[in-house]
Amino acid sequence: MICACIDIGSNTTRLLVAEPADGRLRELLSQRAFTRIGKGLQRDDRIPPKKINEVVDVVATQVRVANELGSEIIRAVATAAIREAANQGELTGAIAQRTGVEVAVLTDEEEARLAFVGATNALDHPPHGDIAVIDVGGASSEIAIGTIARGVRATSSFRIGSGMLADAYLNDDPPTIEQLQQLRAHIEGTFEGFTLPKPELAVAVGGSASALRRLVGTVLDHESLERGLRILATTPSERVARTSGIEAERVRLLPAGMLILEEISDRLERQLNVGRGGLREGVIVDLLIAAGWGA
Repeated sequence: MICACIDIGSNTTRLLVAEPADGRLRELLSQRAFTRIGKGLQRDDRIPPKKINEVVDVVATQVRVANELGSEIIRAVATAAIREAANQGELTGAIAQRTGVEVAVLTDEEEARLAFVGATNALDHPPHGDIAVIDVGGASSEIAIGTIARGVRATSSFRIGSGMLADAYLNDDPPTIEQLQQLRAHIEGTFEGFTLPKPELAVAVGGSASALRRLVGTVLDHESLERGLRILATTPSERVARTSGIEAERVRLLPAGMLILEEISDRLERQLNVGRGGLREGVIVDLLIAAGWGA
């Protein structure tokens, strides 16, 4: 069964088309567009009509692509920026009217659980003990703790993300040391007093984690993250984009996502491994299980 997930996030709108193969998901196609809904929110937390039209056009194209690839089920989900928008119904209604696909606006707990499902399904050698899955998005960051056998038992959500923090603090390209210090102080303040049981494994997912795979590798520890930060603090985003293959827009947001991941890694006292699955994979795994996969 071929399934598709469209993830309408705060920074990007992403499509994944996949099918089951040997107990895992086999990716048929993945694409994304930087729609920056979070940045487009007006002061009254409303998504402007122009941004709604832009996102509807992107989703309509992704629905068409998913159908062309033979998707039997298409599920669209929306996360933090849409969750917080006062007029979320205008966006979801316009998408449903144009494409026939209903959009599920996820709670932060649902978002964390699905990221956990997607990340753990892709692990080659999952541990028996606790796994922490950290999903840094554009407007929020979620942490899920659980095990393979019992699933998620605890989630936490924080209203900080790479897009909102970059827009608030990183006004220069590359960002100044002062801007990065202010950003780090904001993140530290957000997590002040936050504690979690130490997991056996910690996995980072989301756009920032995926980009960091290209910049510093699959293991995100204090040393590799600080090395990446030095690159971003001394090199214009266009140059980093050319040498790394990361989109320039993502490079501009990356210091914020990187510092969130670094703070969480320090608090977990664990390095983070960049995951090969996340929210979209979790949505598709849920769809397949509901259809009898693995029964």
